[in-house]
Amino acid sequence: MAAGYAEILRARHAMRLLTGTLVGRLPNATAPIAVVLFIRAEGGTYSLAGALAAVYGVANAIGQPLLGRLVDLRGQPKVQLPAAVLSGLAMTVFAFVGMDSLPLAYAAMALAGLFTPPLEGGLRALWPSVLAREEQVHTAYAMDAIAQEVMFTVGPLLVTLCVSLWSAQAALVVLNVIGVIGALSVVLSKPSRAWRSAPREAHWLGALRSPGLLVLLVAFLFIGTALGSITVAAMSYAEGRGGDAVYGWLMAAIGMGALVGGSVYGARQWSGAPERRLRWLVALLALFYVPLVLMPGPVAMVALMVVAGVFLAPCIACAFIVVDRHAPPGTVTEAFSWLVTTFMVGSSVGTAVAGPVVEWAGTRWGFAVPAVTGTLALVVLLSTARVLAEPRTSGRVARSSENDPNRAVEPRFSSGDRA
Repeated sequence: MAAGYAEILRARHAMRLLTGTLVGRLPNATAPIAVVLFIRAEGGTYSLAGALAAVYGVANAIGQPLLGRLVDLRGQPKVQLPAAVLSGLAMTVFAFVGMDSLPLAYAAMALAGLFTPPLEGGLRALWPSVLAREEQVHTAYAMDAIAQEVMFTVGPLLVTLCVSLWSAQAALVVLNVIGVIGALSVVLSKPSRAWRSAPREAHWLGALRSPGLLVLLVAFLFIGTALGSITVAAMSYAEGRGGDAVYGWLMAAIGMGALVGGSVYGARQWSGAPERRLRWLVALLALFYVPLVLMPGPVAMVALMVVAGVFLAPCIACAFIVVDRHAPPGTVTEAFSWLVTTFMVGSSVGTAVAGPVVEWAGTRWGFAVPAVTGTLALVVLLSTARVLAEPRTSGRVARSSENDPNRAVEPRFSSGDRA
């Protein structure tokens, strides 16, 4: 397993692109908790902090596909770096304005979210130009999904470290400066500078004109909802059973499960169409959400959370392959960005839904939400199997004109049913 990932990281530019993307995405991963800590330090209410974080999240969800489309049209450096700088400047303005001018604070948060660079989608568009073999690209997608779990685990720890060393205001500024440095590292790399999208058909829907992509987005809206609802239900469960310490273990457990599952999934080559494999993975994901309603003691509950997280990263990694197969020519970055946006929106919906469910019906029903929404994701995939059975690229994800700056025709992998 380690040898497979090491082979990818030894590829020229791979480590730089992966590290730069993760560092560049730190502001996005840490924004919610950093904003809450900052507003509380300034004497503001949780309601104000939540409203500001929500504005950031909504603007981010809007900006990702729009900036992704610009990347496909103009290239990565011309979009990613200016967006990172503008987002960082907006967050810095917020850090110095604070609650002195709430309209300006809201505007700054909206701009910071709107201009968050689509580094995540950009990296997935670059993998085929960096790695030599098709199976390496698939493993890189799995490694990408694992890295996300690490980032969203380490990010909050970095926020609290910065706050303890300096202040909540300094944390906002420092993390966004680091984010700009990460984006700079990516866009100055040779693959990023050379990458060009394939010629595209002019269409106002862009990537969304693909029926297969639309199906996948609806399914992942439900998966995001499941994940968001778990965070609320777990918080309710932890009350009276150890408080924040137990909640931290529960969240770490589901992240650990995702790390293990993603590592195992990416370490082997899989046969068969990825669309069919995705249905099985989503089915297993929904199935292992069901035992959470048993709500045993904290130790057993941590174990159940580990199991519940095992199939999350494989689902995400497999979805990356499906996106690549169904995205219309010239829209790959936008398509990946739509997946990010949909997952984020779903997570927000999950937290919004689970709150009232827990309050009115209890914690057990709160844990029923991910099982139900995971099942709905599976129903979407099963009922639209014929749509997903007709990919645009027939499994081709290797080097192509999509990644050729001179638009020269190069041989592509033709894997048939192998993915």
